[in-house]
Amino acid sequence: MFSYIGRRASHSILSVIGLLTLVFFLTRLTGDPSALYLPLDATVEARAAFAKLNGLDQPVFWQFAEYLKDLLQLDFGQSLRQNRSAMEVALQAFPETLKLAIVAITLSTALAILVGALAAARPGSLFDRIASVASLAGASAPDFWVAIVGILVFAVGVELLPTSGTGSWAHWIMPIFVLTLRPFGLLVQVVRGTMLSALASPYIKAARAKGVRRTKIIFGHALRNSLLPVVTVAGDLATSLVNGAVVVESIFGWPGIGKLMIDAIIQRDFAVVQSTILVTATAIFILNIAIDLLYAFLDPRIRY
Repeated sequence: MFSYIGRRASHSILSVIGLLTLVFFLTRLTGDPSALYLPLDATVEARAAFAKLNGLDQPVFWQFAEYLKDLLQLDFGQSLRQNRSAMEVALQAFPETLKLAIVAITLSTALAILVGALAAARPGSLFDRIASVASLAGASAPDFWVAIVGILVFAVGVELLPTSGTGSWAHWIMPIFVLTLRPFGLLVQVVRGTMLSALASPYIKAARAKGVRRTKIIFGHALRNSLLPVVTVAGDLATSLVNGAVVVESIFGWPGIGKLMIDAIIQRDFAVVQSTILVTATAIFILNIAIDLLYAFLDPRIRY
């Protein structure tokens, strides 16, 4: 197990280095930061001094070499906008995204397991048809569209919820709903499909013949043996929530790492962009390792 984790760690480090390399050069294509941080009438000398102060006066490949050297010394650069450590800025925003992701994936997974299992227990019933339509609608609805409609209806229309920001439980409702909708829809379909397959298995028929209670058959036997595909899909969705809450955070003004990344790109704050990518990639790597270890817990037959 430890050798497996070591191999995954080495592969992930290479992936992170490749990602940071790509991000480093792409951010430099957004333009000269001095155009944003200096007055429009700034002299050539002032722009040259700004570039030298922030290490932007050297050729881009030399800048990249300096960046790698600083990374080895755990120096992630300074934020041009906030004039403090870029990693500090990223780590301050990341917990806000993590809170959203944890609540959304936990809520969507729990509801999907319950709804999917009940739908599979009575295939073709009214509940099954309603669950199928609702899950397909949830899986198909774009996040940005649901978020905008939610603001128009509940914030502007009935003035029941705030449009953006944080501070109270009411600020959580719309972001959580939007982030939960698509994972819920996808997971219901996965749970229902795997449960239907499990309920048709010989061991389930044997349990029924022995007179085992229906609830124990569904939730004690069939559901446990159906969880592995559910964990796989839920893990992928969790990583996408950590990495992809950019749109939702931007629409609702949520101070997470996704919104920080967008703001840093617009502000050409290169060090912050690179730090947000590094933090997000590391979190996804850790999450993937945790999911792989969960496989072995759910199915002891799995050996790495």
